[in-house]
Amino acid sequence: MSRHVAIVTDSTAYLPQRTMERHGITAVPLTVVLGDQALEEGTEISTRSLAQALQKRRPVTTSRPSPRVFAETYRRVAEAGATGIVSLHLSAELSGTYDAAVLAAREAPVPVRVVDTGMVAMALGFCAVSAAEAAETGGSIDDAVTAAEKRADSTSAFFYVDTLDYLRRGGRIGAAQALLGSALAVKPLLQLHEGRIDLLEKVRTASRAIARLEELVADRAGSAPVDIAVHHLAAPERASALADRLRGRVPGLADLHVSEVGAVIGAHTGPGLLGVVVSPR
Repeated sequence: MSRHVAIVTDSTAYLPQRTMERHGITAVPLTVVLGDQALEEGTEISTRSLAQALQKRRPVTTSRPSPRVFAETYRRVAEAGATGIVSLHLSAELSGTYDAAVLAAREAPVPVRVVDTGMVAMALGFCAVSAAEAAETGGSIDDAVTAAEKRADSTSAFFYVDTLDYLRRGGRIGAAQALLGSALAVKPLLQLHEGRIDLLEKVRTASRAIARLEELVADRAGSAPVDIAVHHLAAPERASALADRLRGRVPGLADLHVSEVGAVIGAHTGPGLLGVVVSPR
């Protein structure tokens, strides 16, 4: 590892493998518990298997990495040549991952700054890339943290789900909000706000909800340079079509990523998820 400051994140960043390799980013996996099996996200459970389990209403839960796993990761990264580490993770409002990283950082062989980005999925991924770019130009730990926090402050995440039931079951949205979302069979649009998932709007049909999602993204993107990620779970055609429309509506579009979310986020949103991250450069 040539750079002095290394970047660690977690598997919910859903960064493309080539991006992680190019920037030397390390991802610590979260765990999906399917029945009595604990499976690592990204290597031991596919999103297709998860979607099938959810559709069959099999019990699915998720679990943070242990402090021991983080400690081992920090040790390996230090042994590879890092003299400092910036560890960026999904919102502490949604997971105990940040807390586990903080515990491990106390015993790390090099200085570790653990950051609760308040983000998830490529909203977290874009933060990790910005931190890595700062480190690659010779930046300090503080410089990398500042770059990540600046990116997080400017990034927005909106998403559509077919039902709020999965979020309610996992405790990621309140029962009252879930009840509002299911009333009269409306389709919910949500946003990530201060690290929490909030109900943004209720729309009558799926097609209108997705059209409204497109409008929100285009308005938020404006005309300045911006990166966008379109996420889905078991809805590739829906995601591809939205991405194509955004290419024509966002004049400042720089990079556009289209990907299926992993099992951890999918377990809490259910099949049919369509999410969009808008991250100005």
